[in-house]
Amino acid sequence: MDGRTDRDAASRSKTIRVLAMTDESATTTTTQTKEAAIDELLRYRDAVANGEATFADVAKKVSDCSSAKRGGDLGEFGPGQMQRAFEDATYALKIGEMSEAVETDSGVHVILRTG
Repeated sequence: MDGRTDRDAASRSKTIRVLAMTDESATTTTTQTKEAAIDELLRYRDAVANGEATFADVAKKVSDCSSAKRGGDLGEFGPGQMQRAFEDATYALKIGEMSEAVETDSGVHVILRTG
């Protein structure tokens, strides 16, 4: 194992996410700053939390991930399959909980744990 908390091969998670790439993302052509991406995602997060939008609709509208066409659904994954910060944030959430902004090499994410 790689020392990642108490996760094991049987510990699987399912999430949907919204990704905003930034000018610091590993692979990007955007000029959006990390701060602007965080502000934008947190506004959308608040809209979801207040019932003004669904997470899937937000993902379809604004996510920079290929999962956007599936409403941000990443499917199921296990330990070691995602970037460390993303995985740590996912496993810290209870099913049905939504994260704050999570920064990775890919950009900034808001995650909803669904399983």
